[in-house]
Amino acid sequence: MTTESHAPEEVRRARYAVAAVFAVHGAVTGSFATRVPWIQDHAGVGAGQLGLALAFPALGASLAMPLAGRITHRFGTRSALRGLLALWTLALVLPALAPNLPTLCLALFVYGATAGMSDVVMNALGVEVENRLDKSIMSGLHGMWSVGALIGSAAGTLAAHLGADARVHHLLAAAVLTAAGLIACAWVLDLQPAADEEPPPRFALPPRSALLIGAVGFCAVFAEGASLDWSAVYLRDQLETSAGLAAACTTGFTLTMAVVRLAGDRVVDRFGAVRTVRVSGMLATLGGLLIVLGGHPAVAMTGFALMGLGIAVVVPLCFAAAGRSGSNPSLAIAGVATITYTSGLVAPGAIGGLAQLTSLVVSFGLVTVLAAGLAAFAGVLRAGDRDRPVITRRDAAVPDRHS
Repeated sequence: MTTESHAPEEVRRARYAVAAVFAVHGAVTGSFATRVPWIQDHAGVGAGQLGLALAFPALGASLAMPLAGRITHRFGTRSALRGLLALWTLALVLPALAPNLPTLCLALFVYGATAGMSDVVMNALGVEVENRLDKSIMSGLHGMWSVGALIGSAAGTLAAHLGADARVHHLLAAAVLTAAGLIACAWVLDLQPAADEEPPPRFALPPRSALLIGAVGFCAVFAEGASLDWSAVYLRDQLETSAGLAAACTTGFTLTMAVVRLAGDRVVDRFGAVRTVRVSGMLATLGGLLIVLGGHPAVAMTGFALMGLGIAVVVPLCFAAAGRSGSNPSLAIAGVATITYTSGLVAPGAIGGLAQLTSLVVSFGLVTVLAAGLAAFAGVLRAGDRDRPVITRRDAAVPDRHS
């Protein structure tokens, strides 16, 4: 990309624009998740067939993510994000229209592909804005994604409670979110490739550095997926709590992650990515030990809260490190995103399969071991640490960086 400079005010405005994009992206996910039961009934699929269909978003994302860099090179960052984000918000309509399993799988494949490509471009832009501001913002951006997901979930819950047709609900949601996304994209940085810059390959393996960073992200997303999908079941079945208390545990875990992500940038600026993830891994490990060894609902809920606290900022820092790990940040970010998407796909099933063979306690023992891996391998995120002091004065010059 070109080394075009941007005024400090333009970069700050771009920060808020990217944050809005993250919120829109999250709102689509929240809107879809709450209407899965309606979509299942409309398509006439059973639980096993639904599980098969729900694997297709991750498959679509994994295959399409490597294309994001080439699209960005062809159209520039602003146009690429505008187009891909619009495709993602409009794809929200497709699953609710599917009348059977094959069309549902196809709709979810497209849904996942557009989600993955827009995810790569918005994270790459977030890293670029972070570089130009010379202070951490990635944790806050992912916090905005969580806020958007909560808003989308709340609206979807209300629509489901009112008995609204998901086709109508998602059509209205897609229209609102597409408009919001297009407005936000008007203020993101518009980075163009240099005249002599070669386009990236259509498909390429991510660099080795991205694989190592992605391994750390895999551990964090595995713990997140396991906690989101199995925390309520753990409290209900293992500790014999009420359904309401079990659900409250999952809600508390989600809120903890959102709040920590919104506040995490100050911690990262003060202590750096490596130290932050190392301590975060220790907190998550402690949380896992409380879950496995506590034997009491209050202790387990504290453990899940510590787990959320410990893993909240890890994935944003993985994207930030990937964006600085080599000469092709889009390819590195796509590699990390593919690994984390895969982790989110396999975690719930792996926890369930292991629990069936042994117990949920053993399953969360595995989660605890992976959480300990965050502390052990935090050093691979060293690319996420900036080697210059943070610019804090309002009138400080914005450094001119390569994108």
